[in-house]
Amino acid sequence: MPRPSLCRTLHACLRVGLLVVLTGMLVACERAWREPWNSPYPAAEARSNILYTTFQERPKHLDPVSSYSENEAMITSQVYEPLVQYHFLRRPYTLVPLTAAAVPVATYYDADGRELPPDAADDRIARAVYRIAIRPGIRFQPHPAFARRADGGYRYHGEGAARVPEARAPADFPAQDTRELKAADYVYQIKRLAHPRLHSPIASLMGKYIIGLDALAARLKAEAPATGFLDLRPYALEGVRVIDDYTFEIALGERYPQFVYWLAMPFFAPVPWEAERFYAEPGMAERNLTLDWYPVGTGPYLLRENNPNRRMVLARNPNFHGERYPARGEPADAADGLLADAGRALPFIDEVHFMLEKEDIPEWGKFLQGWYDISPIAPDGFDQAIRFDPGGRPELTPEMRAKRMKLAVATQPTIVYLGFNMLDPVVGGYGRRARALRQALSIAIDIEEMISIFANGRGIPAQGPIPPGIFGHREGAAGINPIVYDWQDGRAVRKPLAHAQALMVEAGYPDGRNPATGKPLTLYFDAFAFGPDYKPLFNWYRKQFAKLGVQLVVRMTDYNRFQDKVRTGAAQIYSWGWNADYPDPENFLFLLYGPHGKVEHHGENASNYASADFDRDYLRMRSLPNGPARRAVIDRMLARVRRDAPWIWGTHPQAYSLFHAWYANGKANMMARNTLKYRRLDPERRAVLRRAWNRPVLTPLFVLGAIIVLVALLAWRTQRARSRRAAA
Repeated sequence: MPRPSLCRTLHACLRVGLLVVLTGMLVACERAWREPWNSPYPAAEARSNILYTTFQERPKHLDPVSSYSENEAMITSQVYEPLVQYHFLRRPYTLVPLTAAAVPVATYYDADGRELPPDAADDRIARAVYRIAIRPGIRFQPHPAFARRADGGYRYHGEGAARVPEARAPADFPAQDTRELKAADYVYQIKRLAHPRLHSPIASLMGKYIIGLDALAARLKAEAPATGFLDLRPYALEGVRVIDDYTFEIALGERYPQFVYWLAMPFFAPVPWEAERFYAEPGMAERNLTLDWYPVGTGPYLLRENNPNRRMVLARNPNFHGERYPARGEPADAADGLLADAGRALPFIDEVHFMLEKEDIPEWGKFLQGWYDISPIAPDGFDQAIRFDPGGRPELTPEMRAKRMKLAVATQPTIVYLGFNMLDPVVGGYGRRARALRQALSIAIDIEEMISIFANGRGIPAQGPIPPGIFGHREGAAGINPIVYDWQDGRAVRKPLAHAQALMVEAGYPDGRNPATGKPLTLYFDAFAFGPDYKPLFNWYRKQFAKLGVQLVVRMTDYNRFQDKVRTGAAQIYSWGWNADYPDPENFLFLLYGPHGKVEHHGENASNYASADFDRDYLRMRSLPNGPARRAVIDRMLARVRRDAPWIWGTHPQAYSLFHAWYANGKANMMARNTLKYRRLDPERRAVLRRAWNRPVLTPLFVLGAIIVLVALLAWRTQRARSRRAAA
């Protein structure tokens, strides 16, 4: 008997299947036209003025008294505003006012309180006083710490967190308010450096300079309660005082010209006492409502969301006092389009989303798809992104140029060097033979080759301790190390190996051997890096020393043991580096100052280099302002240490970053951390390119739809044939 009900069912299924497939295809095509299917962001954000970037590790401290790491500065420097900042475009790095009316300048006084001239001798100076005026009209971001009741009292002070039990962020509190920035807020933060429970990393250093800071720390340690809010307003700090609402003074016990650079760091950003009081309420810390989690500042952005397992969100501060994009920079900046926004109000971007990415490869892949606006170059993606022209200059590959990428290259204010222990009986000392040995090794170790092989070309050979961008560094023929290089055809050329071999003869080791014994000279390189990744580098070092017939023995150890060997003078040759705290030559030259010797004085002079002439010039240089006189002293110091060669000067690493065509003002500034306010996006262009790079491949969908229809059709025909045969 025929089965009409089944036939009708199959026929209906076929029609429905065709309708569903066709509808799905139409929907898919329409959605593909509107936005990519693989977008990791909500559709509402597709054309929003939001910068997308990444972080790999949760910032531990966002309280400026404790924060001292790069991943913390990416947040704190956008929220807090210290008194001064680094000019976004100028090089060498230059301080300009931020909240201060002018870059502070010290006035000097003797022990009797008489004012001294700026060039007074250091031994006459008893006080160096910085009188600082801040600009009026600056206001803090909206925050519940400032909210008041109708009677004038603070709404959330003394009430506890129980009043708003569901609050997990400052924005969750129904009442928000603000107030004007005052000089007292800066003074309050300086007192916080002495807070016994906050453990500021610069407290001991500042205690050497700011008058009374150590005494305040001792008093607070004796008197402060173990828990709860510690109101620092009633405590006096001898060297810091408020003059009026917009003026205060900081007094140092000696001349310290580099102090002004510390005023550009978050350590000296204003913290309102109300915020500390608010976060001290019971129950706040348990919900991560602390200054370490949600900072309170006057900067262009506020931290709206802090979810370290997913993302951190900066949003515009509606109370931002306003700032303008700089109108001047370096000569090449105009041609590079970096002055197109001159005079425009900052910031340009509405929000910044820091997305958690624990691995380099996924981050790099998402950047290439357009989901991140800027990215460092992943190690596995370097050859995909960068190639070098015949002159050794980096450029983008055709693949990256096709995507309209842009490359930013910046030399870091860093030096990585090989040091000789000047106390060692073989490589140390200041006689002619020891100096010739160090000079010969400096020539033989091909730093250019090391940069090419082990750093993918990301670095420049150091000619001395001072990196580019720091006053005292010279470019061109005037800046080369003449002990190691010659200037030929407009560039520095390493001296030939024959010159190093001649120096080995002068050192008493012809062909690298001791004539008295006939045995090769054996030197020892102490290193704390270990593992298979470092084996090629150490083998390379051995080959470099072997060019002079010298045998190099690498002694591996852990970092603690390595530090002990350097501290006690047991290391012969070692590798170390230094990154600038501030862009002043003093911050590098002090690494060779005799009274900072590691063994005798426990300082940062790990090579234990000591030269009476260098030390005398160092003290003179440290006090001079930037100018011809200071440059002349620095040139003399560099000539001396190049000749003595306590270091093989090594490299200044370079940072490479890529950004998309829709990302503007991408110039790298290796000293400033508050640069997000200068960046600009073109969200419409970004949306167009994202669609182009993430078009779905619909062919498999059409093929699948055709197969479904075909299978349904065959099943229907088969069933129909069976029904007819049964009827016959």
